[in-house]
Amino acid sequence: MITNNDRSVEITLANRIGYERVAMACSASFAQLHGFSKERIEDLKTVVGEASVNAMQHGNRGRSDARVKVSLKCDQHTITVQVVDEGNGIEAFPPLPDIEKIINEDKLITGFGLFLMKALTDQVEFSKLADDGHMVKMTINMKEQVNNAEQECNQA
Repeated sequence: MITNNDRSVEITLANRIGYERVAMACSASFAQLHGFSKERIEDLKTVVGEASVNAMQHGNRGRSDARVKVSLKCDQHTITVQVVDEGNGIEAFPPLPDIEKIINEDKLITGFGLFLMKALTDQVEFSKLADDGHMVKMTINMKEQVNNAEQECNQA
């Protein structure tokens, strides 16, 4: 877990859909205090919301007695977010979502939240904790993330 200091915050959420908005608002305020751009704050809010909902629905399986912990820490130009649930973690990652199907068919597609977390952060890790929990750890840099394909084109 993130250690407490003057550049960190931790909140504990009831396992109730809608409470992810509390974590999103907290993360936005935290990032704003540390000078992040509006665009990166929106990215942060999106990934915190997605990770929190996944923790509630999939990790904690909707159990009303379970909790979700969201920790944020700022080091220089980077925010590290940890979202911890009381579940067993991801057994198998779903395939990448077909964005065209999502747009054209207006269908609920699994794996879109994970796709967003990977696309909008600079690093994302999933790990099982020793004390019966699962953690998603995401890193987001202050500067806009450069798409890997775009980065490769610029290097060529």
